[in-house]
Amino acid sequence: MSNPVSQIFRFILKLVLGLFAALFAVSLLFAALIVFALGLLRALITGRKLASPMVFGRFQQFSQQEMWPGRRGPQASPKAASGQIVDVEVREIPADDKRQP
Repeated sequence: MSNPVSQIFRFILKLVLGLFAALFAVSLLFAALIVFALGLLRALITGRKLASPMVFGRFQQFSQQEMWPGRRGPQASPKAASGQIVDVEVREIPADDKRQP
């Protein structure tokens, strides 16, 4: 069995560390709310949109325009579905031993 004094000390230490973690999380949330409120106030005063919704709006716009590589599925390439053919000139790239790692 452990010493009862060390068990009490361990419990108090865990409690204090838990309270510090909770205080840190709440302070981060409070800081984020203050930054959001100041940004909203600035947007209301200047008449401009907030920057963060504009960024997400642009991301959605580009994702709908198929600007992002690597998408697969039925919406992946509307150009291929339209029957367009792209003719390219084939060129061999010589194997360079210097380029090999």
